Amino acid sequence: MIAVLPWIFILALLYLGVRWFEKANLYFPEKQLYGSPADYGLAYEEVRLPTADGIQLGAWYVPPAAPGAKVLILSHGNGGNRGYRLPKIALFKSLGYGVLSYDYRGYGDSAGSPSEKGTYLDAQAAYDWLSREKKIAPEAIVSFGESLGSAVALDLAVKRHVAGLILESAFTSTEDVGRVHFPFLPVRLMVSFRYDNRAKIKSLRAPLLVVHSPSDEIVPFRMGRELFSLAHEPKTFLEISGTHNDGYQMSERTYRAGVGKFMETLR
Repeated sequence: MIAVLPWIFILALLYLGVRWFEKANLYFPEKQLYGSPADYGLAYEEVRLPTADGIQLGAWYVPPAAPGAKVLILSHGNGGNRGYRLPKIALFKSLGYGVLSYDYRGYGDSAGSPSEKGTYLDAQAAYDWLSREKKIAPEAIVSFGESLGSAVALDLAVKRHVAGLILESAFTSTEDVGRVHFPFLPVRLMVSFRYDNRAKIKSLRAPLLVVHSPSDEIVPFRMGRELFSLAHEPKTFLEISGTHNDGYQMSERTYRAGVGKFMETLR
């Protein structure tokens, strides 16, 4: 029995080390918020979103240009916080749409610590707040997700009624991305936060727009194409150019036209 205890201790340390490594390479939150929509001349409301498990999330609500216009729930990527998405918020607003930009638990001024289940609850809290506090009809809500947020936005669109779903730089699963960046590791055995978009996309019934760049250096272009091929109609693929984080700016004319055209179909 005494000889077994050191091995149990070593295995426990190994397990904790793997869990730490996974989380450290999946979530990159920043607490400090730099700027606000006011820096872009946008009227906005600073709000707190209560989640089903009692976490308070920070968010900005930028109302649409006209009553009844679409409102996007912006689920951001795995780094920074909502302050890093101000240019995108301004872009969507310039097209006439409203935006609810929120931070996952552990990001920005949101309480808690991120997890797969937690990020899903966070998106649901954003949706429920829009419905309850702003009386936004499901037919006017569009779920938008970039990178890690693609999985959060997809999960929301499967579980809630939305007008449409936009996935930007989306991956098939975190296991697949892990294999790309850590080919020398047994990723399948190490991953517990799976964010399995490949499995969930088949359950989507809302209109879909997939946006991806062949030059994406973090999430391979082929993953966006695979998700698109697995999704039901109606669906649209928008190919842009540029890097993972800046493609929407480097291809702004194409991006604006493609997003605008898709949004116009959501009647």
